[in-house]
Amino acid sequence: MPFRAEHLEHFQTLKSIRTPNTIRVIAWMVTLTIAAVTAFAAYTPWVQTTSGAGVVTALNPNDRQQNINALVSGRIEEWYVQDGSVVKAGDPIVKIVDNDPLLLERLRAERGQVVAKLQAAQAAMRTAQLDETRMRELFQEGLAARRDYEQAQIRVQQMRASVAEAAAELNRVDVNLSRQSVQIVEAPRAGMILSVNAGDVATVVSAGDVLATFVPERPQRVVEMYVDGRDIALVTPGAKVRLQFEGWPAVQFSGWPSVAVGTFGGEVLSIDPSAQTNGRFRVLVREDNTEIEKWPDERFIRFGAGVRGWILLETVTVGYEVWRQLNNFPPSFPVEPRSAGGASSAG
Repeated sequence: MPFRAEHLEHFQTLKSIRTPNTIRVIAWMVTLTIAAVTAFAAYTPWVQTTSGAGVVTALNPNDRQQNINALVSGRIEEWYVQDGSVVKAGDPIVKIVDNDPLLLERLRAERGQVVAKLQAAQAAMRTAQLDETRMRELFQEGLAARRDYEQAQIRVQQMRASVAEAAAELNRVDVNLSRQSVQIVEAPRAGMILSVNAGDVATVVSAGDVLATFVPERPQRVVEMYVDGRDIALVTPGAKVRLQFEGWPAVQFSGWPSVAVGTFGGEVLSIDPSAQTNGRFRVLVREDNTEIEKWPDERFIRFGAGVRGWILLETVTVGYEVWRQLNNFPPSFPVEPRSAGGASSAG
C-alpha cells in the first residue's frame, strides 16, 4: 500500500522532521555550480597553443657574435680596444707586425727585381716578334729557309712564356706584399668588443688566430624556439606567437592571449624541415609588426636571453581542451589550411 501524507498522523516524530534551510541552500548552490561549469566548458572559447623554450638570436648570420682573426702571422705590437669598447666600421682593433722588422723592405726590393725581369722579358718578346716578322717576309720571298722561319716562331713563343712567368711571379710578390702590409686589423662594422682573447704586446700569433670577439650593432632580432614533434605539423609560417622574455615580468594565459600581461607578439618566420638531436623542431619567430607594443629594447632583452613562446593554433571550447589534455591528445587539426590572418583572429 503506497505511503501517503495522511499516514504521517500516525508518526509524530517523522512528521516533525524538516529539511534544514542550510541544506536546501547548499543543494541549490551545488546545482547552479554544476550548471555554470557545464555551460562554461561547453560555450567558452579556448585558443589551443603549442609551447616551447628558446633564446634570442639574430636573423642574419653576419649579425651574430663573430670572431676577429689575425690576417697575417707575426707579433702583436699595439691594442686599440679593450673589453666593452664600442667601435665603428673601419676603427683599428690591433696592430700586428712581422717577426722580421725588415720583411716589408725585402718584399718591396724583391718586387722591384721582378718588375725589372718582367720588363726585360717584354722587351725580348718584342724583339723576337720583329725577328719573326722579318723572317716571314724573307721566307715568303724565298731568301730564308723554312727552318729559320720556324725557329723565329719558336723564340716568340718562348718569350711569351717568359713574360707570363714573370707576370705570375709579380702577382705572387704583390699578394705577399699586400698581406704583410695589412697589419692593422679593423672592425668590419659598428658594434662592441666583447672580449680580447689574445695576449699582450709581443705575443706571437698565426694567421687565422682569434684575437677578439665582436658583436655587431643593432641586428634584427628573432627568437629561436623548439617545439615538440607532436605539434609541429600544426605550425605554419605566419602563425601568431605570444612571447614571454626571461627577466621581463609577465602573466600569461595560454588559452586567452588577449588578457595576458607582459607578453609580446611574434609570428612564425620559418620551420626547420628536420628535427634536432633531442627530437624537437627549431622554429624562428620574428617580431609582429602589426602589434602596437614592440619588443623590449636591446638593453633589456639581450642576445642569448631565455624566451618562452606559445604558438596560437585553433580555437576550441574549454571542455574539449580539458578532455584533450586528460587523454594527452594533440591539438585539433584544422579543417582548412590556416593563414596568418586566421591565426591572428584566433588570438
